[in-house]
Amino acid sequence: MTDMDWALTEKEKQTLRLIVRGHDAKSVARNLGLSVHTINERLRDARRKMAVSSSREAARLLLEAEGDDTMTSPDSLGDKEIRADAPDIPVDQDSVPISGAGRVTRPFWIIIGVALMTLALGLLALAALPQLASAPASQTPAPASTAQNPAVVDAARQWLVLVDEGRWDESYRGTTTSFRQLNTAKVWADTSEKVRVPLGAALSRIFVSQENLPAPPAGYEVVKFRTRFANKVEAIETVSLDREEGGWRVAGVTIE
Repeated sequence: MTDMDWALTEKEKQTLRLIVRGHDAKSVARNLGLSVHTINERLRDARRKMAVSSSREAARLLLEAEGDDTMTSPDSLGDKEIRADAPDIPVDQDSVPISGAGRVTRPFWIIIGVALMTLALGLLALAALPQLASAPASQTPAPASTAQNPAVVDAARQWLVLVDEGRWDESYRGTTTSFRQLNTAKVWADTSEKVRVPLGAALSRIFVSQENLPAPPAGYEVVKFRTRFANKVEAIETVSLDREEGGWRVAGVTIE
């Protein structure tokens, strides 16, 4: 079947494209500036039209129908607050177009999205970041929580070291099950070669904050580092982790 056979609206397609990148309903709502209720309504209508019981299955079928086999990735959860439903105006679907599940034009994703946050790493966006040192502190949104869990921070730091050293296979094995279901080891390695390698060696990495993101099913730990690369003066690395198989595994990471 094609997407035309299902008679999906552009808003429903837009929501499913974010789901296939690894977002869940809450992070889609944050990304689009809508309420979770609105997103759940879109997903429920899409599932009904496509005769499937899972939103992720619906997203996968749309991805296949649109013929886009490029890497999927978690969009940054962003810092928007979930607010009341936005008016039904073109900006909701026209000014925020998302074609397929390919590479986004904002930050380039380095890690591939998860079915958790869903993308969660969902997973990776890299983008040029203005010099943070010159930005007023008041312009930097404060994290929900900065309480540090040494085990979580250490897991994030060790995983980033694998990426620094180009050990793609090992870093891939350190991701969550949902991440690996959505992305192959080759996709991860190819993407990392294109996005991470040009940054050069990591010269320093300083812990900035850790916060708990209460997203289903069990929430995520989001750790941020301020990092200096050989070819980039300063960047913020954000690593999202989920508890799995008795340890912390990476569900998503962005470099801004």
